[in-house]
Amino acid sequence: MELKLPHICFAFLCVFFAGWYFKHKSLPITHWPLIGMLPTIVPNTNRLPEWFNDVFSSTGCGSFFIYGPVFSKLCYLVTCHPKNIEYILKTNFGNYPKGPDYGILFEILGDGIFKADYEFWRLQRKMVHSCLSSIDFRTLVAETCHKLVYYRLVPLLSHAAKEGVVVDIQDVILRYFFDSNTSTILGGDEGYLSKDLPKNELATALDEAQEAILIRHTKPMFLWKTLRWLNIGREKQLSKAWITIDALLGEYISQRRESIRIDVPRKRPDLLSTFILDSSENDKFMRDTVLSMFVAGLDTTTSGLIWFFWLVSRTPRVEAKILDELKLLLSKKGNPVNNRPHVFDPKDLKVLVYLHAALCESLRLNAPLPMNSKAVKKEDILPDGTVVKPGMQIIISFYSEGKMQWIWGKDSMEFKPERWIDNEGKFNNELMSNLFVFNTGPRSCLGKEIAFTQMKSAVAAILFNFHLEVVEGQDFGLRPFLNLLLQNGLKVRIKERVI
Repeated sequence: MELKLPHICFAFLCVFFAGWYFKHKSLPITHWPLIGMLPTIVPNTNRLPEWFNDVFSSTGCGSFFIYGPVFSKLCYLVTCHPKNIEYILKTNFGNYPKGPDYGILFEILGDGIFKADYEFWRLQRKMVHSCLSSIDFRTLVAETCHKLVYYRLVPLLSHAAKEGVVVDIQDVILRYFFDSNTSTILGGDEGYLSKDLPKNELATALDEAQEAILIRHTKPMFLWKTLRWLNIGREKQLSKAWITIDALLGEYISQRRESIRIDVPRKRPDLLSTFILDSSENDKFMRDTVLSMFVAGLDTTTSGLIWFFWLVSRTPRVEAKILDELKLLLSKKGNPVNNRPHVFDPKDLKVLVYLHAALCESLRLNAPLPMNSKAVKKEDILPDGTVVKPGMQIIISFYSEGKMQWIWGKDSMEFKPERWIDNEGKFNNELMSNLFVFNTGPRSCLGKEIAFTQMKSAVAAILFNFHLEVVEGQDFGLRPFLNLLLQNGLKVRIKERVI
């Protein structure tokens, strides 16, 4: 039988690909001829943080490249190397902007502080920093947390304990932060945290918008833009959510302007009121800024606490040490430890070293914002020797950085708050140089201390008054969100604590 050229070429390609496959099949990430890493990327799009971690753990490296098909010119650098992260976010910050793609993907944020670059970003950051660092605003945060915990969170959990019902603690914590943000940022009260667990238009719209935006990350730009033009699928969902968010925030802004006009002498410390009083910016500026701040302080802090409770439920010794610290605090203030329910003053919680260490350790193991992306302006060499060029995108894996043995030691996967405490029993701030969950450099998180105040207020009240038992057999898969939330929540049984 005569072999024709096409047959010979086909046979050659089969042999070539087979040989190439068997040579590279043991590698954690495979770069195929022509199609790049597409066969590896596609099945992992819904678990990127875990996949990146798998690659870093199996190779022991701190950086690797992702290549798309030849025709796509897709090239990402993924890094978890702490020196690279500090260099990108701080040392040579100006060379690594968010880039135009970020602005397109997150267009719903408008010109908000987390999307803006350069001078406009500096203007917003200066205004936000001035507000968040004021004594009035920090007092408002502390008072809001105390009221929400005392009048809503503790009664809700007490009711669940008495009824013996299973509670999604992720949903409860999300509601707590939602109401806290509504009060401190918008100057209102949505009443989202209550026993009947009501629905809320703004909360639903924010959820749907974030879900749709995440889907954009998994599709080529031309595809999701086409879907947006056709107004179908997730893009239709995003469009509806966007309209709802604009309407509700617009209502808050107009009401706040009117109340300030009527009662000018009265000083209101919430973020929106402060902006209206101290600047002449238009409603769009107000909308973009408060939306960015609201989103930033919602899912990230919720994620931080959910994984904290999950880890504490599996580490009884940590729970016991936190309780001992809380009881000692009460004793020093002359309060009986068996007087329940008890809600702590947020100011008193600032001195608790072990509680702070436990929260930092939880944030290390489960970074609320698992990834961050940056563009490259000019060719550069990162501290680990990796060369980056204009047109590349860099993905910083905070999730992996907090888990690597070569960064945190052989016990890196252990929930061990003690690693944050020095021999004198003081918090070891030096370790914070390797914890990037609050970012670093010029874009470091302005609300870091506020987040700790909110988290500690909830944690202290929940652990001191209740014992949480995580329901066994539930699926702990991650939610397709930008933050590290659980797909099906965290189901727990609440029991009133007896000491």
